[in-house]
Amino acid sequence: MTRIRTLFSNKSQNVLNVYCTAGFPQLHSTLEVMKALQQNGADIIELGMPYSDPLADGAVIQQSNMTALANGISIEKLFEQLKDFRNEIRVPVILMGYMNPVMQYGFDRFCADAAAVGIDGLILPDLPQYEFETEYGAIIKQNKLDFIFLVTPETSEERIRKIDALSSGFIYAVSSSSTTGNNKAIGDQQEYFKKLQAMQLRNPVLVGFGIKDKATFSAACEFSNGAIIGSAYIQALQQNSDSAAVTKEFLNRILA
Repeated sequence: MTRIRTLFSNKSQNVLNVYCTAGFPQLHSTLEVMKALQQNGADIIELGMPYSDPLADGAVIQQSNMTALANGISIEKLFEQLKDFRNEIRVPVILMGYMNPVMQYGFDRFCADAAAVGIDGLILPDLPQYEFETEYGAIIKQNKLDFIFLVTPETSEERIRKIDALSSGFIYAVSSSSTTGNNKAIGDQQEYFKKLQAMQLRNPVLVGFGIKDKATFSAACEFSNGAIIGSAYIQALQQNSDSAAVTKEFLNRILA
């Protein structure tokens, strides 16, 4: 059983997935931030691979991408940083990024190297479903990596069923057709969340986009297995260089 499946078998509600950007705020902050997240209650770490054109991400995460790239992070450098991370990190870790840099690195090589260091799954929002089915999915499965698809309020029930059949790990339910860090009220999407809940999907569902505090986390968890926090955490890291202290304070506010 994979780490992600083990997590959900042991904890089916209030699962907290926290996004952080590799190489941010400093080039060598990656493991320090990951350790702080684990120590303070994150159930899953979603590690962003910086890219110059992160289409699904809002201004806060875009800026963290630019900072990390300026710091010198790359996929090669990231895998160097992650070489022995499983000596200290026990929680599931997912790499989130975009196809362009992954293809430049080499898709087969990328999946093999991710699996070799101990990565559990991938989120690649711009990998189309058809290409996943016909080409890339087999490589991902061969390397025993989970693959997480995104659904939105506009995704048809038929497509959600298809995505549920293709996904492993969990389904990422985008709270609105916007970018990360939006200020739309989670409560406005109750019908969408209720629809997903009523479908009794094979995979657990985590809600992302717009989750920023205890109230929005709790609201998302009411209709799903948990939620994903990204921009609000990155914003907190931007405001204080002590990532361990920032992480402890931030997650205490969410989970208290």
